[in-house]
Amino acid sequence: MTSAIQPEPLWSPSPDRIAAARITAFQAWAAERFDAPADGGYPALHRWSVDELDVFWQALAEWFDVRFTTPYESVLADRAMPGARWFTGSTLNYAEHALRAGEDGARADEPALLAVDETHEPTPVTWSELRRQVGSLAAELRALGVRPGDRVSGYLPNIPEAVVALLATAAVGGVWTSCAPDFGARSVLDRFQQVEPVVLFTVDGYRYGGKEHDRRETVAELRAELPSLKAVVHIPLLGTPAPEGTRPWSELTSNDTEPVFEPVPFDHPLWILYSSGTTGVPKAIVQSQGGILLEHLKQLGLHCDLGPEDRFFWYTSTGWMMWNFLVSGLLTGTTVVLYDGSPGFPDTGAQWRIAERTGATLYGTSAAYVMACKKAEVHPARDFDLSAVKCVATTGSPLPPDGFRWLHDEVAADLWIASVSGGTDVCSCFAGGVPTLPVHIGELQAPSLATDLQAWDPAGKPLTGEVGELIVAAPLPSMPIHFWNDPDGDRYRESYFEMFPGAWRHGDWITITDHGSVVIHGRSDSTLNRQGVRMGSADIYEAVERLPEIKESLVIGLEEPNGGYWMPLFVHLAPGTALDDELRKKINATIREQLSPRHVPDEIIEIPAVPHTLTGKRIEVPVKRLLQGTPMDRAVNPGSVDRPELLAFYEELARTRK
Repeated sequence: MTSAIQPEPLWSPSPDRIAAARITAFQAWAAERFDAPADGGYPALHRWSVDELDVFWQALAEWFDVRFTTPYESVLADRAMPGARWFTGSTLNYAEHALRAGEDGARADEPALLAVDETHEPTPVTWSELRRQVGSLAAELRALGVRPGDRVSGYLPNIPEAVVALLATAAVGGVWTSCAPDFGARSVLDRFQQVEPVVLFTVDGYRYGGKEHDRRETVAELRAELPSLKAVVHIPLLGTPAPEGTRPWSELTSNDTEPVFEPVPFDHPLWILYSSGTTGVPKAIVQSQGGILLEHLKQLGLHCDLGPEDRFFWYTSTGWMMWNFLVSGLLTGTTVVLYDGSPGFPDTGAQWRIAERTGATLYGTSAAYVMACKKAEVHPARDFDLSAVKCVATTGSPLPPDGFRWLHDEVAADLWIASVSGGTDVCSCFAGGVPTLPVHIGELQAPSLATDLQAWDPAGKPLTGEVGELIVAAPLPSMPIHFWNDPDGDRYRESYFEMFPGAWRHGDWITITDHGSVVIHGRSDSTLNRQGVRMGSADIYEAVERLPEIKESLVIGLEEPNGGYWMPLFVHLAPGTALDDELRKKINATIREQLSPRHVPDEIIEIPAVPHTLTGKRIEVPVKRLLQGTPMDRAVNPGSVDRPELLAFYEELARTRK
């Protein structure tokens, strides 16, 4: 919620910083060339980008010198959702743009990638070496018979080989899809069997938390269960020889070959991402070469303010959309930092050490990691040289107000904090960082350019200063072109357009404040609705997890058959803590005082840990279904859960409550 008086910002960019921002230069150029507003700063630019959608995207393509092999006939031929048609008639190639910083030789010996493992020592891969490896691998993929539209899969950690494989796939017009090697065979097959890959890139294992994890048996199972495979490529991360019937990575990437880029239609598939799959087989979300290219140039080049002098580090795995987003940093000529390892090894401050050693200028992580650092009393500015870091960005869940304050106090007072929110569904951000705007505690700075972001009530009426459904009322180029194996588009429409036909309903509760910022309140499909008052679970987590006794929590609201409402709070306690009457009173008092009496749970229940999706998000809806008595096999896909054994507790609790 917001008051009529605009609150004092936590941080404001200096006039010099505003003047130097790429978005400032873009606005001035677009004002001259495309009649964009020259004055009024970001709010005026955003309004223009939404009102003049096709003009904005034309301007963006020109500003970033997008290379259309075949020119487009119209920018936006049909703006209906779903089914908007962008840059019709054009052809291009994503990989060509990702590698062009190294094409003229001027930056040949500069690092395109910095690879870091748990030793925290960066290993550079130069632009010329990246181009050479992509060129060699793309030629080998063509020799293997990979053709435009064929799927190429990776069971890989966040290593340079994964980037090379993605770019080589895109160069030949193939469709990339990946899973992290901590995914079990069933989770991977739930994804890859849908899309029938012709090539599989694998590692023999990976290192995490100071230990080696052998994955050769899992790889053998994948090979046996994926009959569509024509080739399997072995990357010896743990040093083992290539198994019989596989091709060694070095054999495919040793030639000195310039990459050849296949011109493909703007809406040609680039990659397939997957929904969390917590309630069934994951949805296979297909995004286009042109749509991702333009959306990521906008986000990374304007919102993240990245350019050739920057170093871009985001803690992620290849099973999360943020990895694809990270790789797209190459589009802006930025050096991309790849970290393969545990986020907290050998200690909680590990990610700050990596930021220091790589000279990261934009460092992205999860809100959960920031809060873990606060609890562990990590002192980044005291213990590390973070003078290069201009921006710390967070996603995965809303960054609580305490997280903003901690970053401001413990990293730098003059720190741009970009809490961002989007989704795998668009592989981008609906709202988040703007380098020229102030930062308010607990708020995302603004909706992204060309994103008609609104909060709607159940009748479809836009709201300001009140909680509503997150709606995108106009198309974005990176919205899915379709789901795989959804020929009639039924699953696609049901996922986003069923509640409000013609408008994208994302499934989050948000508030758009009267000063234009955005507050995320958590998922609307697991919303707490006490006595008619809707509440986001994120608000409760933020309050409860400030308490040193609480490691993590999970809150569920359950409509009961008799018309009642049961709202339990499940708590994972810090070591050495007991859930006694005193702690229960403390938790309830914290919620009552910081939120409201309506937020106080009906019951507080200790659990051994909180179950998450494989990308680290708390599982709320499946737990709610289990508590409602839905059988396990219908309530949740165990292969999508980090610790499926935790779910039996909720199934048993449902039985005992009957």
